[in-house]
Amino acid sequence: MEGAAIFVFSLLFVPQIYAAELDTISDSSFMTDGDTLVSANGIFELGFFKPDDSENRYLGIWYKNISVRTVVWVANRDHPLPGASPLVLKITNQRILALFDNTTMIWSSNTMTSGKATANIRGNGNLVVIDQNKVVMWQSFDYPTDTLLPYMKLGRDFLRDKEWHLSSWKNSQDPTPGEFTLTTDMVSSWIQLFMHFVKQGTLVKFRFGTWRNRQFSGIYVFGKDLTFEYNVIIDEGEVSFAYNLENSYIISRTTLNSSGHLEGWAWVEDGRGWQLLGSFPRGICDTYNICNAYGTCNMNMTQQSCTCLDEKRFVPKNQKGWGTAEWSDGCIRRTPLQCNNGSEGFIQYSNIKMPDTKNTQFKMGKTLEVCATTCLENCTCMAYVKVDNICVLWFNDLLDIQVLPEGRGGIDIFVRMASSELDSPSIFKKKQGGTNIKIILLVIFLVFFVIGLIIATWLCYARRKRNHSEPTAKGEIVNAFKSQEEDMEQPLFSFSTIANATANFSPENKLGEGGFGPVYKGMLEDGQEIAVKRLSKNSSQGLDEFKNEVICISKLQHRNLVKILGCCIEGDEKLLIYEFMPNKSLDSFIFYKTPSVLLDWAKRFNIIKGIARGLVYLHRDSRLRIIHRDLKASNILLDQNMNPKISDFGLARSFMGNETHANTKRVVGTYGYMSPEYALDGIFSIKSDVFSFGVMVLEIVCGKRNRGFVRTENENNFIEHVWSLYNEGRSMELIDSSCVESCHPPEVIRSINVGLLCVQNNAGDRPHMSSVILMLVGEGVLPQPKKPSFFMETELPATNLSSSTYTGDATNITEVEAR
Repeated sequence: MEGAAIFVFSLLFVPQIYAAELDTISDSSFMTDGDTLVSANGIFELGFFKPDDSENRYLGIWYKNISVRTVVWVANRDHPLPGASPLVLKITNQRILALFDNTTMIWSSNTMTSGKATANIRGNGNLVVIDQNKVVMWQSFDYPTDTLLPYMKLGRDFLRDKEWHLSSWKNSQDPTPGEFTLTTDMVSSWIQLFMHFVKQGTLVKFRFGTWRNRQFSGIYVFGKDLTFEYNVIIDEGEVSFAYNLENSYIISRTTLNSSGHLEGWAWVEDGRGWQLLGSFPRGICDTYNICNAYGTCNMNMTQQSCTCLDEKRFVPKNQKGWGTAEWSDGCIRRTPLQCNNGSEGFIQYSNIKMPDTKNTQFKMGKTLEVCATTCLENCTCMAYVKVDNICVLWFNDLLDIQVLPEGRGGIDIFVRMASSELDSPSIFKKKQGGTNIKIILLVIFLVFFVIGLIIATWLCYARRKRNHSEPTAKGEIVNAFKSQEEDMEQPLFSFSTIANATANFSPENKLGEGGFGPVYKGMLEDGQEIAVKRLSKNSSQGLDEFKNEVICISKLQHRNLVKILGCCIEGDEKLLIYEFMPNKSLDSFIFYKTPSVLLDWAKRFNIIKGIARGLVYLHRDSRLRIIHRDLKASNILLDQNMNPKISDFGLARSFMGNETHANTKRVVGTYGYMSPEYALDGIFSIKSDVFSFGVMVLEIVCGKRNRGFVRTENENNFIEHVWSLYNEGRSMELIDSSCVESCHPPEVIRSINVGLLCVQNNAGDRPHMSSVILMLVGEGVLPQPKKPSFFMETELPATNLSSSTYTGDATNITEVEAR
């Protein structure tokens, strides 16, 4: 959930000397000023605190062992305790947990129990009062303040008539409930769709989209970089939402601050502080209904502005004001609706954040066609959405809508249009009915069934023919695949198929040549573009690297890893077939003046984060822990949208279980990207990849190669040059000249800092890639890197060098005997 005024968790507190640490409060014990109640796992503690510059005292819960005192819950936020009078927290005779100032009760759990009662803090930070049967009679999680912890609920308990919501502090020194709240609401009282609102009093400031497909539409920052587990309860008794990080070792929290920003935080030891993961609202586009009716806000790096949902069918109501950012009048239809002629229909718009659900109705058990007919029968129905077997119908203009990136929880909405506007294939007209549509669908199904049957028959025939004629080399490799834990599931292509696809490996189709051999562009008969790596007879790489790449990458599925489509093994020919990357490799852009202009800062920063996400998957989240061992700019391919994909796994090594490092006498990799411990001693680990990543980050920012760097009088290599300017506070001088105007300076400086942290000489000083992601997307203070050792390629013994790259730009591959 990105920037705002941060206040609650940077508070300074008056030092206190604790007299005792308690694990429970029972009938025979109590807590006074100076005592603390500690959770069983030692993460949280309850005690009395005083914000800086305030004489008021509060009973609160905070993290016990985090250096920055971070309060997550306050009991008496409505009743501060001024002065220095004695304070006591105890179980009363009525079995209520209560706070007393002298003899006056200031705060209580207000829940009586029978028999003995005990209070303690659970490991998740929940203060509970339990009876003698261990039944929870009261809990602090039912009364959140400004902080949502993992496992804490937001929503409504209908049986107890209770709402779980957040409310901000009044200001940084005053925990009194402030102006802003985060509340939950249902769509037209239908509990299957619910959403959250940030309100300032009764005024909505920001609206999450509805909860669908395990996410809130419009909230997608977290989903990029961290893996969350969600617990959503939707039934007649309760509608609630809770979250937890899949990586339980990361301490996280979500806060609603006094400026109305909802912020996600994670504590990173490598970063020595709280890292801000994201903040909502992110800008004016997240402001509730900023573009009014049928308007949608576009968010990019340079500006945020409103456009009409469909500029062909809608126009600004106030055209003059629209050009001066006066969007409050929204958009209107070019052609007004004429309900009585019966010829209207619908246009489908995809990936839309669910519009505000005021004045909506829902109908159960409806098909898409029935939804359309139902809406058309009512002249005031403007649009509909089908969710599962439910129709949600809008009876006013569509407000607070956004077009979302694909896969971010958007919905398909059908908007009513005049007949003259119906030139889209995504149309349902009232007079069409459902019969014609069903006939069309049936015909389409039969056509595809017949085509599928023909293809399946041909594939069976081709496979039998191939298997009958495969040479011994193929059998050797296939047997090697089958010796793995899981059989290779990639298809085997015939050599003739690939030869036809590449125009018999025409020189015009050649993309480049590396240590493996030449790479060609091709096109299969179905129109799919491919990239083909053909093992050269003179290649420095051989059967082992070929098997390693196919086996490794066939088991990996991630959007930031290149996808292998199959391989070909016939006679002496060994081919690898990949998805084609139209923009080739990263080095073809960043190191050349003309192409580098196409990579503005936003694209470069996105590439850095994408590579980091791919490495987190390889190092931690894939079925096998993979160490790439040859990360470099030429092995990062770019798709049509400039999204990065890690490629070339011929030198990769996989590990099982808790293995994290290994030794080798055969050091392989690329000068300038190899970590010192690997190049000199043959020790490689996930931290070797971190070093290579750090070098790439600095190259991407600076637009300069780490090898071939023009040495100055005082600087021998690229990393030394970066360190010198960083250490002098001149980091912004490093940025590629083509990005100066488009860059966001805090992101540039943060990227350079992270890059230097990754290339530290000691592998133990380098952060894990999961921490790297948090550092890149956060806004907290980063640790200062130590002075690099300025490891240089001249320190290595002389070796035979062989060229290896996707694009034809010579980069050296090294094979040396480690010391």
